[in-house]
Amino acid sequence: MRQSEESPIVTDFRYRMSQLTPSSLSARDLEKFLHDHIPLSRAMGLHVAESGAARLVLEAPLAANINHLGTAFGGSLHALPTLACYAALWSLMQEAGIDGHVVVKHSAANYRQPLKDRLRAVCPRPSGDQAAKFLGDLRRHKKARMEMQATVEGAAGKPAVEFRGTFVAVL
Repeated sequence: MRQSEESPIVTDFRYRMSQLTPSSLSARDLEKFLHDHIPLSRAMGLHVAESGAARLVLEAPLAANINHLGTAFGGSLHALPTLACYAALWSLMQEAGIDGHVVVKHSAANYRQPLKDRLRAVCPRPSGDQAAKFLGDLRRHKKARMEMQATVEGAAGKPAVEFRGTFVAVL
């Protein structure tokens, strides 16, 4: 199932996500899951700072995500909120006892200001109604999609990046 112990990338999709899922969904276990199965998250120095009912917050150090100008690299500023939305939706499925896969279908980011400090992406969790519709569609049709958004916090309380994406889950 794994390429090697150094690079635990899952390449055989016949395995279900439940075989890869941590025993709990604590912030620490979610972080380990992301590091083990999405190697970019480890390279970025991703840290799950908060995983609560209202929101998911991911952070990464500037030093691992810096560009030639001494500010955060644009690719990292897109990847971090993508990972936050992915993790929020994947966690929702796990909490509902649904074993499936999540992929990004479409994404866009508006870069509002350069970032010269740690990267911090905040993804609001779906509302109860949104979650119920998504989970119902997924159970009924074996496929569902959800629009997600996240913000990378910038200086003076203003967003550095506003991210929106469409994510698809399949059973």
